[in-house]
Amino acid sequence: MKAYIITIGDEILLGQILDTNSRYIAAALARLGIDTVGMQSISDESQAITQTVDKALKQADVVLVTGGLGPTKDDITKKTLADYFGTKLVFNEQAYQWIEKVLSYYGRVQMNEYNKSQALLPESCTALHNQKGTASGMWFEHEGKILVSLPGVPFEMEQLMTDEVLPRLEKHLAGDLVHYKMLTVFGFAESELAMDLREFEEQLPPELKLAYLPTPGFVRLLLTAKCAAPLEEQWEKLKAALTGKRFTETGTQPENYFAREIAKLGVTVATAESCTGGNIAHLITQVPGASAYFLGGIVAYANEVKVNVLGVSADDLKKYGAVSEPVAVQMAVGARKATGAQWAISTTGIAGPDGGTPQKPVGTVWIGIAGPHGAQAQEFHFAFTRERNIAKASFKALELLLDFVKMK
Repeated sequence: MKAYIITIGDEILLGQILDTNSRYIAAALARLGIDTVGMQSISDESQAITQTVDKALKQADVVLVTGGLGPTKDDITKKTLADYFGTKLVFNEQAYQWIEKVLSYYGRVQMNEYNKSQALLPESCTALHNQKGTASGMWFEHEGKILVSLPGVPFEMEQLMTDEVLPRLEKHLAGDLVHYKMLTVFGFAESELAMDLREFEEQLPPELKLAYLPTPGFVRLLLTAKCAAPLEEQWEKLKAALTGKRFTETGTQPENYFAREIAKLGVTVATAESCTGGNIAHLITQVPGASAYFLGGIVAYANEVKVNVLGVSADDLKKYGAVSEPVAVQMAVGARKATGAQWAISTTGIAGPDGGTPQKPVGTVWIGIAGPHGAQAQEFHFAFTRERNIAKASFKALELLLDFVKMK
């Protein structure tokens, strides 16, 4: 089965928001073995929608459209699709009752003609229940093809994909369903990992495929097969080939893995961040239950905060610079002292794009660890781009924390 993804919205074309929907949908489809053959962002215009949908349905078996389902006049996707499939908009009582419930929950928004219009849906579609918003998703089947229209709001789209769209697509795939398993490997670049897995890939049967899905700080490995039996056998071989590396046997977000591992250790943790700007604390607190072990974090971006809040020596800052081993160590020690945590991690570095020198280029980061038995720091050299440096330093700090706590 082949898929085509269409995102609708002038705000995307104007560069005002980033299209994360296409990436999410393509990854979700890939896990079912559905190949995405095209992606396109288009304007909120009826002609653009009609022409792009027509092109997409000629190239793919399933077309997924996001955007243009809001209550205002510029949201024309629903009417345009009704016209395209030769059907009319009809009042959906179930959708209306849900809109009333949502508006009642928020209290301050009264039902008006715009809200009510969201209960008008194309007669030929199957309505998909949006548990996180007022715009229903729509499932069309036409001449052996499928078109799914979803809200553009990412968290609404993701809920509909998970609860409504993917289960329906699985039923349509039936015997053609591709089985897959995913794991996440930490601390390796894609090319390094590929070198280490050469022998494993060379012995893979032709009906199995290993895909690398890299992200700063970690790489996801997706193993797919047309049948389940050889997949299980090769899955065990893949894990054996990764012996000695840190990995988790799920495709979940890495912060969930670190949160679970930290919680198992029964220790309390704090952070002191400079170049990562609070990202480590953000990753930790994204996971429910973090309050059981995370006591707090200090974003010490300015040297004055490093000195006055964390107790870093002003002389050491002047002598060694903020991006140095002594400062990283003292930051971690200071965070531990300020919060009362058993363990603390710190980051100080040059995220970029500016600020680098020949001695300390962009991507230079010192990560400090302080615990009951002392403190130390390690130097790392990451990438040339700010976002990658922040992400890599954050995950590396969490890795080091686990390593040091387990050693002690």
